[in-house]
Amino acid sequence: MSFRTEEDLTCPVCQGVFRDPVVVSCSHSFCKGCLQNWWREKLTQECPVCKRRSSRTEPPCNLALKNLCECFLLEREQRASEGSEALCSLHSEKFKLFCLDHQQPVCLICRDSKTHTDHRFRPIHELALDHKKEMQKSLKPLQDELKIFEKAKGNCDQTADHIKVQARNTERRIKEKFKKLHKFLQEEEEVRISALREEEEQKSQRTKEKIEALNREIAALSDTIRATEDELRADDISFLKNYKAAVNRVQQRTLLEHPQQVSGALIDEAKHLGNLSFNIWNKMKEMVSYSSVILDPNTANPEFILSEDLTSVSHGERQKLPDNPERNDYHRSVWGSEGFTSGTHSWDFEVGDSAAWFVGLAAESIQTKGRLKSGFWQIEFFGGKYSVRSLGALTTVLRVKKKLQKIRVHLDWNRGKVIFFDPDANTLIHTFTQTFTDRLFPCIGTLDELPLKISQRRISITAE
Repeated sequence: MSFRTEEDLTCPVCQGVFRDPVVVSCSHSFCKGCLQNWWREKLTQECPVCKRRSSRTEPPCNLALKNLCECFLLEREQRASEGSEALCSLHSEKFKLFCLDHQQPVCLICRDSKTHTDHRFRPIHELALDHKKEMQKSLKPLQDELKIFEKAKGNCDQTADHIKVQARNTERRIKEKFKKLHKFLQEEEEVRISALREEEEQKSQRTKEKIEALNREIAALSDTIRATEDELRADDISFLKNYKAAVNRVQQRTLLEHPQQVSGALIDEAKHLGNLSFNIWNKMKEMVSYSSVILDPNTANPEFILSEDLTSVSHGERQKLPDNPERNDYHRSVWGSEGFTSGTHSWDFEVGDSAAWFVGLAAESIQTKGRLKSGFWQIEFFGGKYSVRSLGALTTVLRVKKKLQKIRVHLDWNRGKVIFFDPDANTLIHTFTQTFTDRLFPCIGTLDELPLKISQRRISITAE
């Protein structure tokens, strides 16, 4: 190590001697911890020196550089210890040997004294080097354990950040949904209040017109009564002269029809208030959708993009997501949020013109990390061919007369059947028969940017 300087073994980030050095694709080396911290702060996997983007998220260890650094640090410690080497208190000589029997350093004079007769000795430098190597070996498992804990902590930090992002996005979506519902209810309220006021205005106007007509009749009758009473108070000659005209006037008024009460004059409260909540709810179904399967974002492959309502998925650029146990990495899929352990269930997947996809079911107990060998039943489309596979069996190619636009998955858990239909042509595609003992989840995956969708179901509201 004499021809090596400390500068040659210095990390460009922390400016200290390399610890657990790793090498990135551009051939620059860094302490593993320094590189991880750098990438965590910069949010991009680029070289801190040349800024070239690294092709690997876990750069390999630079084993040769690691060994050089360990030797350099060991020699530096030895030189430092030699510079401050203690002297034997009995003979004022440098300690050169280590007595294995007394487990203490001794000088050359001590070795030949009676105190250490027939004792075993080792050169201090040689013994220290052996013990340091043993210590280094025993330290290796702890270092490996530390890496495991650091990786777990890094994932926890990422999980904590992702939880905040999820909470904010979910809150935003909830507010958007309620905003639409509030708008609908507000508009519906305005329409119903407007209808009530229109009825009030119409019926008030008709009642006003009727009151005015009655007032005119009352005034005319009052005039007739006063005129007749005046005739009755006149002298006999005047009375007799005007008698005939007075009788005609009275008779004309008595022939008038009496005022009649007309039905429907009052506000129709029953029409406005009767089943009000139900009627609004029934009308609301036009803006409300229902999906029999809701996709779980926590199971989605990092390359998947889910829709806002969690009912469709498309393939996109890989996202940086927490490595939680539910997430499917190798098996590019996303699962439904609800699993089934009994009964019959069915749902439709709209595959459209997507060029690469699969749909089906997956068992809860399957290994989601690494290559899957059992626990799923699916139909897939790839390379222009349709095929089915299950439990790691060989893929079976299907003969399909026309391009499928929609796949219906029917699960009969109790009878152990998974059936695939073409709902457009109402034809059977394939049937799997298997005794189920596990919870089964809807499962879907794609390699295409075109989305795969879960068909929305019609909503009907009835009263019993």
